[in-house]
Amino acid sequence: MEAVVVDAGSKLLKAGIALPDQAPGLVMPSKMKTEVEENEVADGAAAVVEEVVHPVVRGFVKDWDAMEDLLTYVLYRNIGWEMGDEGQILFTEPLFTPKALREQLVQLMFEKFNVSGFYDSEQAVLSLYAVGRISGCTVDIGHGKIDIAPVCEGAVQHVASKRFEIGGIDLTNLFAQELKKSNPSVNIDISDVERLKEQYACCTEDQSAFEAIASTCQPETHTLPDGQVITIEKERYIVGEALFQPSILGLEDYGIVHQLITSVSNVASEYQKQLLENTMLCGGTVSMTGFEDRFQREANLSASAIRPTLVKAPEYMPEDLARHSAWLGGAILAKVVFPQNQHVTKGDYDETGPSIVHKKCF
Repeated sequence: MEAVVVDAGSKLLKAGIALPDQAPGLVMPSKMKTEVEENEVADGAAAVVEEVVHPVVRGFVKDWDAMEDLLTYVLYRNIGWEMGDEGQILFTEPLFTPKALREQLVQLMFEKFNVSGFYDSEQAVLSLYAVGRISGCTVDIGHGKIDIAPVCEGAVQHVASKRFEIGGIDLTNLFAQELKKSNPSVNIDISDVERLKEQYACCTEDQSAFEAIASTCQPETHTLPDGQVITIEKERYIVGEALFQPSILGLEDYGIVHQLITSVSNVASEYQKQLLENTMLCGGTVSMTGFEDRFQREANLSASAIRPTLVKAPEYMPEDLARHSAWLGGAILAKVVFPQNQHVTKGDYDETGPSIVHKKCF
């Protein structure tokens, strides 16, 4: 049986059989609905309401019961595992995952799911594998976090890496605030805002173009599913600009290109050129219209002697590689670690316990 690869993010869970040149077979929201009993109603019966639970928050698992339910649905209902005949599994892992969370995951897999083999690897490493690199730097803009990670010969340089507790959800909330200012009488559901952001958000060429946009931007009307009509103007540009000017989000910090160069400058100088010349953008947000061009333009204007150069996806990989890069890299790695017995086996786990994950998966 082929290994399964799981990339569980804050917004989406991607899973499927390890097929390196294909997108994951399953992409679904990382959330579960649970029934919660509220206070008794008039006739003495308890009212039951549905509550949406998000097992993963800003990249890390926060609700293990919900995570177990979600994985049960994914592995048995969708992947096709059968009770008593579970296979091998590889998980992608966000930057700076606490040791305790790694141990909880491997414990869950062997004790609840009875897997025959387990492996996990960091998303930055896997994303580079997806474009045929073992060294480079990833800029991963996720739903709840931004990770910047230099990788030297398959090893993340944690001392130089950076994590920011902002991501796509914060950009969505910013977009919602801006739309509310220009459409004060319209109530827009956050799920509609998310779709509007994906449809309309874009980046200007540079900061000067952004500052001039207020007087040149042409308004565009959009009809919401409930029939309400809104006007979208300069709001579409503020989402992308916030990544280059974090002060828009109320953060006293430098923009994303400066953060990348600062991160790489903390790696030994002999590696810096190779890292910056193999810069990879990951996550759904990077597909925003104009983002890649703006990133490269700012990189070319940077004060660094070595300027970041973006890696292009090989032609044989799926078009939306940036969205699925960690999963695709995991599919590549699964084809190596399991056949070569580099993974955590049931025997390893029974002998050592959950801490085996730190010795076998690094």
